[in-house]
Amino acid sequence: MNAETTRASDNGIQIGGRTARSLVEEFGSPLYVYDAAVIRRQHQRLISAFDGVKLRLLYACKANSNASVIRFIHDLGIGVDAVSSYEVELAVRCGVPISDILYTPNCVSFAEIEAAVERGVLVNIDNISVLERFGQRFGDRPCAIRINPHILAGGNAHIQTGHIDSKFGISIHQMRHILRIVRGYNMRITGLHMHTGSDILDAETFITGAEILFEHAADFPHLEFIDFGSGFKVPYKPDDVATDVEALGKRLSGRFRAFCADYGRDLELWFEPGKFLVSESGWLLTTATVLKQTPSCVFIGTDSGLHHLIRPMLYDAYHSIVNADRTEGTERIYTVVGCICETDTFGVDRKLTETSEGDILAIRNAGAYGFAMSSNYNSRPRPAEVMMVDGDAHLIRRRETLDDMMATLVDPKLESQAARG
Repeated sequence: MNAETTRASDNGIQIGGRTARSLVEEFGSPLYVYDAAVIRRQHQRLISAFDGVKLRLLYACKANSNASVIRFIHDLGIGVDAVSSYEVELAVRCGVPISDILYTPNCVSFAEIEAAVERGVLVNIDNISVLERFGQRFGDRPCAIRINPHILAGGNAHIQTGHIDSKFGISIHQMRHILRIVRGYNMRITGLHMHTGSDILDAETFITGAEILFEHAADFPHLEFIDFGSGFKVPYKPDDVATDVEALGKRLSGRFRAFCADYGRDLELWFEPGKFLVSESGWLLTTATVLKQTPSCVFIGTDSGLHHLIRPMLYDAYHSIVNADRTEGTERIYTVVGCICETDTFGVDRKLTETSEGDILAIRNAGAYGFAMSSNYNSRPRPAEVMMVDGDAHLIRRRETLDDMMATLVDPKLESQAARG
């Protein structure tokens, strides 16, 4: 729990100066709440950890693409890492300058890449055939290259992106081919990039990847930056381990300065934090709808589910759950589930303060890949989103309605052939 902005009181859990109960009473349940103070704190940690180099941060907005979140983060001086042409356009509409956007597509059509180039966005290329086509089409137009260093990182196989079987990046073993293309089309490579996955625990993984990029950097005379992606692990469980960004900053900064001296000029060191910036800021507030005793356990049913937070079912991800109304009292063991007609579990055998129907449960670490991966499964609407800034609650997305979900239908009144006949 983030003591500076989140605390327990006689009225239950407080988030950014407001009780969870009061937020639900004002904005409804379920509800996503983001605490801006936590985002500021995470940003400052990175700035302080890498204060000895020319650091540039780009927010991986796929983690949480709410426009207000993007604007808030950009106001901190952070650019945007986009992985689709739609994220590029979203960033532009949020007021992010083109020069502050990096576009790293994967398996998209070349037309999407052409559109980004026409926009003036720097493209980060992760495919040999796309690199060659880019050279043929755009010649010495600046671009970056994403390298797959073949480093196994990330706590869950679904979020490991740097291993040999990954679809991401151009294999480091294809460097000779890369150089033939770059030199053949006189391409101007301004950045080398890698991303090995999420939940990286130690600095050694970054250092290993860094050495791989440093080894080949001399072959690219126009470099302006080296981009190490992100993957910083945040704590999910009590006493959970997390990436020590301060230790990483000390080690990697020193090695980066030595590399720049060898390269002949100072380059920028880039990171693309997403989850690290927003995960701990977010809470999903949901109401206990039923308590169901079975021969094996006691279920707490809620008015949310995998349609709002899919990570526990998709990744077997752990999210801490607390009774936001009752912070003290007898603890019981519950399995917390959602309302979706599917196996839909938030947490198994969790110790919570004794819970009654109508209590508000707070699911932590819901700021990243929560709403961004939500859906309308079971034809249920997505929740509202609120951002707490300096004690004030700002509604940054209203709750969906059935009309919203039907708005894209061509003719929602169309009768079936069977009904007609």
